[in-house]
Amino acid sequence: MAEDSRLTAVVALAQGMAAAHNPRESWRAAALGACRALAGSFAALSVWERERGRLRVLVNVGERAVEEEEEFPEQETYPVHQFPEITEFLHERWAGGGGPTAWVETAQGPAAGHAGYCHQRVAALRRRGRGCCVVAPVLLHGRAWGELYVARKAGAPVFDGADADFATVLASVVAAGIAQTERLEEVRRLAFTDALTGLANRRAVDVRLEEAIERYREDGVVVSLVVCDLNGLKRVNDTRGHAVGDRLLERFGSVLSLCGAMLPGALVARLGGDEFCLLAVGPTADEVVRVADEVCRRAAQLELGDGVACGVASTQDPIGTVRSARRLFRLADAAQYRAKAVRAAKPVVAGREGADDPVVRLADAPPPAGGERRRFRGRH
Repeated sequence: MAEDSRLTAVVALAQGMAAAHNPRESWRAAALGACRALAGSFAALSVWERERGRLRVLVNVGERAVEEEEEFPEQETYPVHQFPEITEFLHERWAGGGGPTAWVETAQGPAAGHAGYCHQRVAALRRRGRGCCVVAPVLLHGRAWGELYVARKAGAPVFDGADADFATVLASVVAAGIAQTERLEEVRRLAFTDALTGLANRRAVDVRLEEAIERYREDGVVVSLVVCDLNGLKRVNDTRGHAVGDRLLERFGSVLSLCGAMLPGALVARLGGDEFCLLAVGPTADEVVRVADEVCRRAAQLELGDGVACGVASTQDPIGTVRSARRLFRLADAAQYRAKAVRAAKPVVAGREGADDPVVRLADAPPPAGGERRRFRGRH
C-alpha cells in the first residue's frame, strides 16, 4: 500500500473511533478501520483479562465464521496459555524496555516478525478458511491491554514485514482511541452518578424516565416510579454530625440498591439531599409496590434515621392519562408527600384510594406560588 494510502487509512481509523458514542462503537470502528487499512477479510479486537488469565474477544468484523464468531460475543474467550506470546514474548519484551511489534502467522506456521509458533492460532486459520493473519499488541498506559488481529482469506497475498510494521502503527492509533473512549466514559459516568452513594443521579433519572414514558406511549410498557424521602437525616446531621449523616445516606442507598435488584433493569438513584427514587420499566405495578414495601421495612431497621416515607406511581394504576415524565413524577412525589404527612410505615400508592384519590388530587392541584419542590424536564 502506498504511503499516502496508509496515511489516509490511519486518519480514517482515528476519525472512526473519535466519532464513536460508546465503547462498542469504538471497538467496532477500530477493527473495521484496521481491516480496511490492511486489506483484510476479517478483524477482531481482544482484551487481555489478567485476573482471569484469558483473552476476551470484544468485537469481530468482516467475513465471520457464523457459528463461532458473533459481532459482539459474550463468551468468546481464549486461555492465555494457548497464546504464550502474550505473557512470554510481549510482556517480557515490554518489561525489558522494548516496544510492541506485530507479527504475521500463516496457515502453515509463523511468518514475518513472529513471536513463536502458535498451534491454536494456526489451527483456527485453517478451520475458518483463512490463509494468514497479522497480530498487533495493543499497549495502553504502558501495559499490555490486548491485541488487534486482522486476517486474509486463503489464497489472498500473505502479509509481509511491511504489513506487520503498519499493523504496529495501527495498534498504537487504536490504543489512543481506546484511551479517549475510556476518558469520555468516565466523564459520562461522573455526569450521571451521585458522588456520595454511587447511585444514579437526578440527571440520569431525567433521561431514563423520558425514554420510559416514550416507550409507554408507543407500546404500553408499564412504567413505575418510587420516590423515597429519608426521615430523620436533619436530626442525625444536627446531633451526630454530617459524616454520620452521610453514612446514613450511603446505608439507605445500599438498601434501595439491594431492593431494586429484585426488579430487572430498575434504575436506583439519589435525587439529592435526603430524596431517592427507583424507576422500573416492565414489571407490574404490584411487583414494584412489593419492592417498595421491602424498602420501607429494611429502612425502618437501620440503626440511624427514622425510616423512610415512600410514594409509588405506576402507569398500570388508575392515575389518569400520563402524557409526560413530569406527570408521573408529580404523582409519585405527591404519594411520598402523603406518606410523610400521615407517617405511613408502608408505601402510599397513587390511584389506589378510589375515584377521589387524595394523591391524584394533590398531584393535579396547581403548584404553590413558590413553584414545585422539584423540576424535571418534560411537558405536563
